[in-house]
Amino acid sequence: MTEQAYRCGYVALVGRPNVGKSTLMNSILGQKISITSRKPQTTRHRIMGIHTTDQFQALYVDTPGIHQRGKKALNHYLNKSALAGLLDVDLVLFLIEAGRWTDEDELVLKRLADIRGPVVLVINKVDLIERERLLPFMEKLSALREFAAIVPLSAHKGENLDALQREVVKHLPESDPFFPEDQVTDKGMRFIAAELIREKLTRNLGQELPYELTVEIEQYKVEEGVHRIHGLIWVERAGQKSIVIGKGGAMLKRVGQEARMELESMLEAKVFLKLWVKVKDGWSADEQALRSLGYHDD
Repeated sequence: MTEQAYRCGYVALVGRPNVGKSTLMNSILGQKISITSRKPQTTRHRIMGIHTTDQFQALYVDTPGIHQRGKKALNHYLNKSALAGLLDVDLVLFLIEAGRWTDEDELVLKRLADIRGPVVLVINKVDLIERERLLPFMEKLSALREFAAIVPLSAHKGENLDALQREVVKHLPESDPFFPEDQVTDKGMRFIAAELIREKLTRNLGQELPYELTVEIEQYKVEEGVHRIHGLIWVERAGQKSIVIGKGGAMLKRVGQEARMELESMLEAKVFLKLWVKVKDGWSADEQALRSLGYHDD
């Protein structure tokens, strides 16, 4: 019996905001790489998750949600970053939500028209739809374009991930692995720390969340096994600063505690985290300000 050749390649996760791209990647990897929340546009950067086995290495590229709303520089950056994630990949996973087809899903479909490589339609959140509605929904979508496969699953519950993995492996080219077997992402801890802080802000602020909010790590040092992190939270207006700090500093304290605890669990080390909030007027509409805060394609 001949030994099967090793496979390695890039897989882009695309779709409108809030369809579960980050949750899917985290579920596949078995650990948290991309931050998640119920808020649209939580993912703002392309993030690679590296899934390595004895037979293959799949490099999943989680992209921001492609959307119609918003004319600020930040909105343009998110769409540009998402579309750039489609370049030079071996497979595209197009995520939608079970039982829903929106104008933004249609927009993503149009963006995929020029993609020459295979596209797998992933129908997520099947645990939230009646089973008798799923098959007709799948049949309707199969007429939209020629998909390499249609895979229904629940990223949140981990249902049917094996079926998706089998489809992914089919389209990976024969190649040696690109990354060491113990590496799970292309991002460093400064980036991950900033994203975790932003996740806790997103989840705690609820409907009050100012979308004109970002996090910059000013300092990251490891001294005697302790990770010392200084995080700067940028907002656009003084009123937003008050919301983030909260009454008597309670909100900022809660966000800091939650981020610190998750970082300590991830790093298995002591973390000292200090947070500040500053106002940078109009940063989300200023391309130069975006670049200075890390919103650029590398």
